[in-house]
Amino acid sequence: MNRVFLASDNIVSPLGLSTADNYIAVKEGKTGIALHHKTELWGDPFYASLLASLPAFENHAGYTRFERMCILSIQNALSGTSVRLDDKDTVFILSTTKGNISLLTDKPVSPQTRSRIALHSTAKTVAAYFNAVNMPLVISNACISGVLAVLLAKRLLKAGKYKHAVVTGADELSYFIMSGFRSLHAVSNEPCKPFDKKRDGITLGEGAATMILTTDESLAACPQKIAIGDGVSTNDANHISGPSRTGAELGFAVAETLKQNHLQPAQISFISAHGTATVYNDEMESKAFESAQLADVPLHSLKGHFGHTLGAAGVIESLITIYSLRDALVLPNMNYDEYGVSGKVNISRSVTKTGKHYALKTASGFGGCNASIVYSSIN
Repeated sequence: MNRVFLASDNIVSPLGLSTADNYIAVKEGKTGIALHHKTELWGDPFYASLLASLPAFENHAGYTRFERMCILSIQNALSGTSVRLDDKDTVFILSTTKGNISLLTDKPVSPQTRSRIALHSTAKTVAAYFNAVNMPLVISNACISGVLAVLLAKRLLKAGKYKHAVVTGADELSYFIMSGFRSLHAVSNEPCKPFDKKRDGITLGEGAATMILTTDESLAACPQKIAIGDGVSTNDANHISGPSRTGAELGFAVAETLKQNHLQPAQISFISAHGTATVYNDEMESKAFESAQLADVPLHSLKGHFGHTLGAAGVIESLITIYSLRDALVLPNMNYDEYGVSGKVNISRSVTKTGKHYALKTASGFGGCNASIVYSSIN
């Protein structure tokens, strides 16, 4: 079976325009979350992690802001590798929940606008900028989209369908997204507090991230190579927006992920949880990890740094997970003060060293979807 490695990467977020910059900012305890007053997004001031501006790039005119976020991230990632999208052995996968949905603010909505909003059209537009020769794939499965896109890429490469994959996760904040989450009373009036007793909702964010994967070990990024492990997705079929109350389904996905990777719970250095800071999500996750016998493994959520970036979250958080794994570090859970879940989990409070080489990344989302994947560092 083909092994799959990380060849190059990029994160575009309020914390920086490279993965290294974002990782350093997270290690230093910085956050992209700030108080904003943008009436085009919401009438009252709100906390969010928003990109201030995007640098220009060649032939950027005519692309939407969302498309420019994707193109910029892909361009930066491609600059670090010989992998190219105009190669028949390379597949492009776009992970997003809403894509160009902000075009709905255009009045009237023209047929051209309706076509451009379609996610497959958006993916083709981005792919065409790089002269991609293969039909792009789109993963849009709520908030597990990013992790699921990496899993799909891993499976395609492992099966020998392609040699390389460019996986990009992206979402931008819009009035549509703001109003949707606020209608559910799911948005906090303060920066989010994952797993904390006083957590009361999410903080939204935006960003784009790209992982370039390959079966060619000679292209694996150094100094420490990162192998993309196997993973599992499940659905708890509980509610359109509310997660399982028992965590059994995410727990099953995690247990099966460990089994597929031939790992015992004690071999996992840390868990990068979904950790949205809503009452029910964090509660469900705590029960899931305890049921999978991971109660003692250090755990953190990165939402306090980036906010919830929806379709980008799984890719952004995977890359921060990978960089900390390379450094043999466990990062702390930001904005955490008092234990606030009933399941037994080990919330990380500070930057600590680890001697282990495997990390677990999980995600959960609307419709009861869950995903889990393992990353490993190779000396």
